[in-house]
Amino acid sequence: MTILEANRFSSLVGEIYDAAVDPAQRSAALEQVAGFVGGSAVTILSRDAARLSIEIHQHYGTESRFRELYRDRYVELDPLLDRHLDLPVEQIIGVADVMPYSDFVATSFYREWVEPQGAVDLATVTLEQSNARTTILQVMRGRSRGTVDDSMRERMRLLAPHIQRSRIMGRQIRARSHTVADLAEVLDALSTAICLFDADGRVVHANASCRQMLADGDLLAIVGDRIVARNTQADKIFRRLFDVVADVGTSSVVRRRIELMTSADGQHYLAHAFSLTRQRSLQRDAAATVMFLQKAAMVPQLATDAIAAAFRLTPSEMRVLLAIVELGGVPDIAAKLGIAETTVKTHLGRLFEKTGAGRQADLVKIAAGFAAPFVQATGPDDAV
Repeated sequence: MTILEANRFSSLVGEIYDAAVDPAQRSAALEQVAGFVGGSAVTILSRDAARLSIEIHQHYGTESRFRELYRDRYVELDPLLDRHLDLPVEQIIGVADVMPYSDFVATSFYREWVEPQGAVDLATVTLEQSNARTTILQVMRGRSRGTVDDSMRERMRLLAPHIQRSRIMGRQIRARSHTVADLAEVLDALSTAICLFDADGRVVHANASCRQMLADGDLLAIVGDRIVARNTQADKIFRRLFDVVADVGTSSVVRRRIELMTSADGQHYLAHAFSLTRQRSLQRDAAATVMFLQKAAMVPQLATDAIAAAFRLTPSEMRVLLAIVELGGVPDIAAKLGIAETTVKTHLGRLFEKTGAGRQADLVKIAAGFAAPFVQATGPDDAV
């Protein structure tokens, strides 16, 4: 290749890898591939090992009706496709490698599918081969360029490994993106506020509960990319939490810290923080510390449906159980629920019988074992 062609090749390789990061660039990259190798259309497709189906992954220069015709009718007539099942990866073949060209132009595949697209020849190369599928790059040669030549073969040989590595990178990036998105969705469903910080204390990620807490601003608020406390006491405690990442690397034990913080309106919060890594070579936006923040409360969010199912509790019994957890005393429960104390005692006796508990304290412990981590917990029926 000339210097100009070498520069063009280098630029094209960059575009191929850019397409792994940004799928919107794939079509443009394939157009450049077609131009570089001297083709009129490019398709990346795979064929299952049993030869029962094909999948067209990417394409350029082929109309949808011809893609459908190939998939539905002409795939079985393609003289090159199944040859790759027995060929090494990156070996380029053209029609002349498998049959006389004069025989090829007499086939219905050529007359009904290749020629109507203004093409005269095909070249293919295996990109990836497994026990399940073979993936190939198919390039059509336009009438104006003539049949496949050595220059086209060489250029396809140079590009094929880069195209395949780009495909592998794209799959890995997509898999990682899905994992991150799924994890963020899970974190957003939790009732505990969770916030990730980098080594300098900047917010890397906050789940929905944390974002709501920051928006409420009773205890903490966010200014720019940092969290600040609303009062002096909370601020001192919040800063101490980041001692967990001080002297990172001096200990083999992951450092943890638990602090009690109080908001301006007197609400207590339990803050847990620990370091995620002991490595100093972190990227600027890498998470280094995680903080869990939850309001201290006697009444947790309970999985009421699970409690009712486990002990076969009626809605009325469930309401009394929740009132016991929250209030404790029979008179207070009766007043809150608007029922007679004798009715409360009747439900209480049934709760003891069904759960095996001997005291109200035991009922509270049993209920606490059904604490739900999610933002919304199903409540019991309101009827008593």
